[in-house]
Amino acid sequence: MTAKTTKPKTLSPPKTAKAQCLCGAVTMEIDVPARWAFHDHGAAARVAHGAAYATYVGSWRKRFRILGGESCIAHFENEAAGITRHFCATCGTPLYYETTRSPHMVNIPRALFTSRTGREPRYHLRYAEMQDWTYTGETLSPLKGFPGVLFERPKKKKRALPEGMF
Repeated sequence: MTAKTTKPKTLSPPKTAKAQCLCGAVTMEIDVPARWAFHDHGAAARVAHGAAYATYVGSWRKRFRILGGESCIAHFENEAAGITRHFCATCGTPLYYETTRSPHMVNIPRALFTSRTGREPRYHLRYAEMQDWTYTGETLSPLKGFPGVLFERPKKKKRALPEGMF
């Protein structure tokens, strides 16, 4: 019987997804896959991003790194909610937020990533707070004379039946 020799396994470095702010002053990365991804319809996310909702990628803090521009990061702390939001002091881009309830996690806006994060946003937080003006997938049509602009056609009003007809 001959002894079988095996090579020790070498671990390849983790794959990463890079992110940056609008002006490029702050760069970050996470190891992929991310922990989760979600849409936040709550008022705080809506106002912080100036949008109907914000889409975030959640990462374990130990898998999140700031690569450059740390001196450009400012923060806003909402002590009552236990949330600290970090943003670029140069261009104002929301960078990430962390909560006292989950100190081992950071949530980064999905739009900041230049590559895939290994997770699709399948969760909706604070869905009951969704605004009535939020686009929810209605059919869009091209706006004549404005290339690249689409619009929602108005819904047809139902005609009222004359009284006493049925």
